Amino acid sequence: MMTDMQTRQSNADAGAELTRALEETGHRMTQSRRTVAALIAGRDGAFATADLVADSRRRHLGVARATIFRTLEVLVGLGAVERLDLPSGAHSYVRCESTRHHHHLVCTRCQRAVDLEDLGMTAIVAEMERRTGYKVARHRVELWGLCPACQAATSTGPARRAARAVDE
Repeated sequence: MMTDMQTRQSNADAGAELTRALEETGHRMTQSRRTVAALIAGRDGAFATADLVADSRRRHLGVARATIFRTLEVLVGLGAVERLDLPSGAHSYVRCESTRHHHHLVCTRCQRAVDLEDLGMTAIVAEMERRTGYKVARHRVELWGLCPACQAATSTGPARRAARAVDE
């Protein structure tokens, strides 16, 4: 588990990476964009645009809602952030550790997300192309479940303890 200091450093590094991605592709770096990058970097897992807007307002950062939306869309285009389609039909975003093709595993309770590199999909896609004659241009896999921390909380929570007591 990371200490508070390690978490702050990790968030600062992530914010710098997002800022660098914008700068290297010729996007003008305003203070508002730097602030949005820092807000995203401070997130541990999936988040909605509304979460960033609420964070900005709560902390009195003065970042316009439109700037948050536009910056997110630019970062999605760069592959530094990815849009996820939630099981509910809504969508959220997740900061990506890698701009290479990857997939995500997201906790349905706390929204913590993990980047997953090749899951053997390259071979599956090649086989599907062979069988169907299609040329696959892209694919996306999103996996949803409970992270270890949420599983532990579920298995030791008051309701679970009560259920075990009844079983005994």
